[in-house]
Amino acid sequence: MAEWLKAAVLKTVKGITPSRVRIPAPPPSAVVVHGQEEYSHAMINVVIVDDHALVRLGMKRLLEDVRDIKVVGEAENGEQAINLVKATKPDVVLMDLKMPGIGGLDATRRLMRVNPKLKIIVVTVCREGPFPDRLVRVGAVGYVTKDTNAEELITAIRKVVAGQIYITLEIAQSMALRQVCNAAKSPFAQLSERELQVMYMVTQGTKVNAIAKQLCLSPKTVNTYRYRLFEKLGVHNDVELTHLAIRYSMVDDDGNGGVGEKSMPAMPAEDK
Repeated sequence: MAEWLKAAVLKTVKGITPSRVRIPAPPPSAVVVHGQEEYSHAMINVVIVDDHALVRLGMKRLLEDVRDIKVVGEAENGEQAINLVKATKPDVVLMDLKMPGIGGLDATRRLMRVNPKLKIIVVTVCREGPFPDRLVRVGAVGYVTKDTNAEELITAIRKVVAGQIYITLEIAQSMALRQVCNAAKSPFAQLSERELQVMYMVTQGTKVNAIAKQLCLSPKTVNTYRYRLFEKLGVHNDVELTHLAIRYSMVDDDGNGGVGEKSMPAMPAEDK
């Protein structure tokens, strides 16, 4: 469990923030007026988007102790996030990647159309695969993992508001390596977003008819995507597809697309 999540649980139970979780001080741009700190920049308004209530609680409890950050709303999926951002107009969105319905990738794309100045930080368990590159391409300015510490999460929020891009060092190094060494590139990088969606559902053991229903496609179209996946990835059946996905850390060895996360973002209807 991430340090900040443990802190939130303890705070909820005991009403205190554990001393071992250090909340970084606000940027040095703060000045003192009449004995109180007054910041040269406005309060940073944040929306939290995650389908796990405990994760949202953890982030919210952590940020409550940060003087220059205010949580103005929470959403459990992409659909809610889009409506909430329109209503609250936050500066930053902390976005989970894989959620039921519209997930993080598609939600990020849509939110950037709504407000190109919005700062989106992806907070996820996914370290590998094409996701960091794709999210940056569609407009995300931050990418951190859920096992990051409290200080790094708060630093990421402040830096993106200041106009910088913040990516966890490990992930940034992997992204740079993929750019330099094409031979080590994941075969999944060539897949379209719809193909990735179908791939995740197949590796979870979801039946064709169920995939078709969730994605608003015909079973025939879903099978077309499956065979296209087999051809692109050089596999012959669902079992080989799952093994390949595990090898490249696209899914866990129990078939889940990340610890505690159940589905990739659904694509918009026009992408059928």
